[in-house]
Amino acid sequence: MAGDWEWQWDETLYADSAPHYAVGRMPYPPGLAGAVREELGLDGRGRLLDVGCGPGSLTLLLAGMFEEAVGVDADRGMIVEASRRAGEAGVANVRWRRLRAEDLPAGLGTFRVVTFAQSFHWMDQALVARRVRGMLDPAGAWVHVQATTHRGMPGEDPLPHPRPPWDRIDELVARYLGPVRRAGRGVLPTGTRAGEEEIMSRAGFTGPARIEVGGGRVVERGVDDIVSAVFSLSGSTPHLFAAERPAFEADLRRLLTRASDGGRFSERTREVRVVIWRP
Repeated sequence: MAGDWEWQWDETLYADSAPHYAVGRMPYPPGLAGAVREELGLDGRGRLLDVGCGPGSLTLLLAGMFEEAVGVDADRGMIVEASRRAGEAGVANVRWRRLRAEDLPAGLGTFRVVTFAQSFHWMDQALVARRVRGMLDPAGAWVHVQATTHRGMPGEDPLPHPRPPWDRIDELVARYLGPVRRAGRGVLPTGTRAGEEEIMSRAGFTGPARIEVGGGRVVERGVDDIVSAVFSLSGSTPHLFAAERPAFEADLRRLLTRASDGGRFSERTREVRVVIWRP
């Protein structure tokens, strides 16, 4: 499926997950903004477009390095959550639009930087790449942030508290939803698509340049954080459980409580990879 997946939009992909996404995903590392600023020579000028912005995690991190930022996402709940978080953080230079990436440019204008974070694989990649290239300033950049933020690195090294029992969590999800990964109304038996480099080259981009921002920070997480991490995933969004959601959540909380140290877990954050393309 990864090689021959025919694109079809599914509005239920992240239905009901936005509040959980904001809680259950670990923040990007503190050094990410500085690394992007240095690599791209950002100086506070120009505009940022964050495509598939979710609850604004990356948008809000980078917005201060631009005159204006625009976050777009196809999920209404994500846009509502992003707007709420921007208000709480006092970030006033961001506009939010509920918009599918395939509907760009949508009169949004041109941008110095366009970012994608954990989102491009859900889109009609060839179409979006062509349209976004036409929205970039001649000296602009496409920035793809590749990260796993719902769970930390595996390992046996001692931490202040136990690691979350992710293998048993996955088994519990499979017991309720079946062994094949769910995704909205469909399934992903072999995961999402690969082949991004070929798509970008065909669309006329050059590169890529790559930078890495180290992980390894030890973070403390609670039972509520891990529950939200599970519900933030496309394969276990709340609506997929339907009437069984209360039973699943009760089983999940029971599992986590028993595995925790007084409700507390520790994890090491994963490395974040940044891939930069030029138009």
